[in-house]
Amino acid sequence: MGVQAGLPKVVKRRVNALKNLQVKCAHIEAKFYEEVHELERKYAALYQPLFDKRSDIVKAAYEPTDEECEWKADEEEELTDEMKEKAKLEEEKKDEEKEDPKGIPEFWLTVFKNVDLLSDMLQEHDEPILKHLQDIKVKFSDPGQPMSFTLEFHFEPNDFFTNTVLTKTYKMRSEPDESDPFSFDGPEIMSCTGCTIDWTKGKNVTLKTIKKKQKHKGRGTVRTVTKTVPNDSFFNFFTPPEVPENGELDEDSEAVLAADFEIGHFIRERIVPRAVLYFTGEAIEDDDDDYDEEGEEADDEEGEEEADEENDADYDPKV
Repeated sequence: MGVQAGLPKVVKRRVNALKNLQVKCAHIEAKFYEEVHELERKYAALYQPLFDKRSDIVKAAYEPTDEECEWKADEEEELTDEMKEKAKLEEEKKDEEKEDPKGIPEFWLTVFKNVDLLSDMLQEHDEPILKHLQDIKVKFSDPGQPMSFTLEFHFEPNDFFTNTVLTKTYKMRSEPDESDPFSFDGPEIMSCTGCTIDWTKGKNVTLKTIKKKQKHKGRGTVRTVTKTVPNDSFFNFFTPPEVPENGELDEDSEAVLAADFEIGHFIRERIVPRAVLYFTGEAIEDDDDDYDEEGEEADDEEGEEEADEENDADYDPKV
């Protein structure tokens, strides 16, 4: 109870009254976040034509005009006309030597590789598939419906699966938990659902086949059997653990979902709105600037802990 335990009874009563006011504040705050969600939905519709044009440029459905392609970088301001002409000639010479690529090749794959949170999920066998990713869109729930958002991953026709769109939906809640109203801090993801990927035969990277030797108990003969087991892949993102109706999860599933929710939020709030800056690496520099020196020290300590765990004979990274 802390401070409250040592207070006179009459003061405790008044503190309880303040707590009841605080609960009412939490309920008003929940309404505030519901309106924020409505605003997000409204502005998502305004951003979408710009994101659609971005997608058309990436996949070579639209060739931007010279005017649209003109970008005045800071360092170019200091270049003399002679230097600019020289740079232009070198650029044209390079272009002549290369094949003329369409759109912006491997745009989204490069974004994924540039962002630690996403590149940690990537396996080598995922990369050829993600070269076919043409766009990621965010769709918000309709007005009056429970709060949620869906991430849509749009793929061009490919040899790996027949889906043109893979989806992941995150259901959210924006109301204080009755048992702990003071912990309310805005909308939180409650659960998520993926989609079925219709893999082409032999192309499912989320599974691998292993050969195992089995010894016959009676005869002692050994035979080799082939087993299919789960395989690490970014595409496991579309089959998250199910949240049981009672909401209770084992520790492993809880950890997987916590990471999943973080990734979902990050794609929605950062990657989709600012994709080109993650492609060029500029947004990553901005993200790094958000961390001060204390954060770096904390990272170092974490690194030391990881090193200790790796040196520990009993440490199992899967646990």
